[in-house]
Amino acid sequence: MPAIRVVFLWHMHQPFYKDLVTGEYRLPWVRMHALKDYYGMVKLLDEFPSVHQTFNLVPSLIQQIQDYVAGTARDPFLEVAAKPAADLTEEERRFALTYLFQANETNLMGRYRRYRELWEKLKNSGSDAARAERYFTSQDVTDLQVLSQLAWFDEFFLEEPDTAALIRKGSGFSSEDREHVVAKQRELLGRVVPAYASAAQRGGIEVSTSPFYHPILPLVCDTDAGRVSSPGLAVPTQRFQHPEDAREQLLRGIELHEKTFGVRPRGAWPSEGSVSDEVMRIAHELGLKWMATDEGVLARSLGVNFTRDGSGGLQPEAAGKLYSPWRFEQPGAQMDLLFRDHSLSDLIGFVYSGMAAKEAAGHFIHSIRKAAQPIVESGRDATISIIVDGENAWEYYPESGRDFLRFVYDELARDPQLEPVTVAEAIARQGEPPVLKALVPGSWINANFNVWIGAPEDNKAWDYLAAARERFAESEATVTPAQRALAYEELLIAEGSDWNWWYGPEHHSANDRDFDELYRKHLSNVYHALGQAPPDYLAQPIAHPEGRPYFVPQTAFIHPRIDGDPGRYFDWIGAAMYTADHRAAAMHGKQFMLDALYAGIDEENLYGRLDFIGPPPRERLEVKLHFATGAPGEAFQLSLTLASGMVVDWRLGHAVEGEVAQALAPGPGIEVALQKMLEFKLPLAAIGVNAGGRIGIRCTIWRDALPVDALPAEGEMRLDVLSETELGTRA
Repeated sequence: MPAIRVVFLWHMHQPFYKDLVTGEYRLPWVRMHALKDYYGMVKLLDEFPSVHQTFNLVPSLIQQIQDYVAGTARDPFLEVAAKPAADLTEEERRFALTYLFQANETNLMGRYRRYRELWEKLKNSGSDAARAERYFTSQDVTDLQVLSQLAWFDEFFLEEPDTAALIRKGSGFSSEDREHVVAKQRELLGRVVPAYASAAQRGGIEVSTSPFYHPILPLVCDTDAGRVSSPGLAVPTQRFQHPEDAREQLLRGIELHEKTFGVRPRGAWPSEGSVSDEVMRIAHELGLKWMATDEGVLARSLGVNFTRDGSGGLQPEAAGKLYSPWRFEQPGAQMDLLFRDHSLSDLIGFVYSGMAAKEAAGHFIHSIRKAAQPIVESGRDATISIIVDGENAWEYYPESGRDFLRFVYDELARDPQLEPVTVAEAIARQGEPPVLKALVPGSWINANFNVWIGAPEDNKAWDYLAAARERFAESEATVTPAQRALAYEELLIAEGSDWNWWYGPEHHSANDRDFDELYRKHLSNVYHALGQAPPDYLAQPIAHPEGRPYFVPQTAFIHPRIDGDPGRYFDWIGAAMYTADHRAAAMHGKQFMLDALYAGIDEENLYGRLDFIGPPPRERLEVKLHFATGAPGEAFQLSLTLASGMVVDWRLGHAVEGEVAQALAPGPGIEVALQKMLEFKLPLAAIGVNAGGRIGIRCTIWRDALPVDALPAEGEMRLDVLSETELGTRA
């Protein structure tokens, strides 16, 4: 019976939050995720010894965990949680109220009644820490200090007697409780890396590495690589071209892995799955045997299109190409490659958190079997690679997704046809793989690098990096070895992918300002280390409201889940986006309610998302989404009535003078949802749009029959109805 080999690669990564000059951590996420996700993900496999997996631990993450374990990490977030509430300054109390609530409202805060009470208390003050601070007693703050830490404790840690006793107590925590939960963290963090080392020594897992500070290696080698995968892309003014830095990043990752685990890694997940021919040559020279990336890179490198049906399945020929290890071969370079099944991986990342655990696990196993079916029926083995962020998804699952994973692992362990294997095991069992002679440079997102380069903010960040790198090259021979080492380290940190992840239009978070300031601080430290004054421009934010493009065209098909959940921002990667110009707020009396409009298509549907400024309005409003479909006088409108933060009525029909003149009978496939944002899905057929057509979209908000806001303010956002291949050529 042909085997279905299931390769899980869990990618564990956090940016380098530490300022090397001050020694202070700017954000706490290494500590928090090390408490909640990293330990439990590998510990769970003790229950399933036949389920082998690969874990990718980014070297800079390991280094930061080790810093915490050694007690040398200066973390202001932990310091605020550790200080007696009565001794906190007004500024520290506001800091606590701003940052100690940064947790999933349902699955982290919601598990603890008192934590949720405190959150509601803050929200009742408009989520404004300065306004709310006066209403929080010292006992309130102490309870917040304790619960904000417990909320991130791993499920395994919650079962330990001392932690379980605190949970049973629930509220009214003492100074001793606060001191205990803070001290406990160092002990728990100390278990993380040894758990991986132990599992690897037993042969249950393989641990792979990444470039040390998680840079996009093809762009570090040459920023012009962005134009290879996206012809016509705007690139930085100063070309950054330092393959020697890319080699150093990868070499340092390999060396830290060997120091930590006692063996050199066989393979690596290159940051964001970013590969190129040059990266393969560097990795081969350093002794790596395998790398992995996304199916989109394979498709573009082969010059084919991996078109999926409505349930995510591939045609047999495409499945035969994707569900196999490959071998990259060029003169002087050889590398085994695995390619990520985008559909199956994203089910874990973005879909199953909204389902019952057993139902989701059953659907997942069924999907694996269905994906492999064309290959198995031909008498061949199939290798399916599922490569997923190993940390961030679990906040959206009840109890960190442990029930879901247990159901999945149990089925994998019991079914003799399913073989859960490491990457190295999958390659060893493959036999002679098919050969790739060249790679189209790309990442796991749309097989290009557009998230990290091309937008004005992205390119400015690259220009600043290039200037600092040039100054280092000019000065390194005239400074002391210690100065040179510090300056170069800061450059390598600034080459990390995470800074540009938050620049540009694609991703935004509550910590945008922190990332911007930390990036510019790392670059400033380069100049300080060389004994020079940083350029004045490094004192100015890179991320400006006007730095966000007002319009970004669609570059890939999207398949978002319609639930109004803002945590699913990956769902909208590739969508068209139109951003409101809030600079007009200098005009007194103008009210802005709309922040951004997203829209995109797949083979059958139009999807849309409307982001409000702040929480969705609770007053009664009419939202009118107007769709001009190209034919003279032919237009449709989706009219929604909002009240109390809910959609209380909606109608779709032909539009005449801003009203639905003839409502269409409710048809299948239409979905509308409002939570933190408004989302909708309409079959293209419902609005009379065919391939090759164009949709003009405009949103208006009305109150008491008067217009309040519109996006775009003038005209419409245009969406071309093209194939995914045609959209990709415009990326």
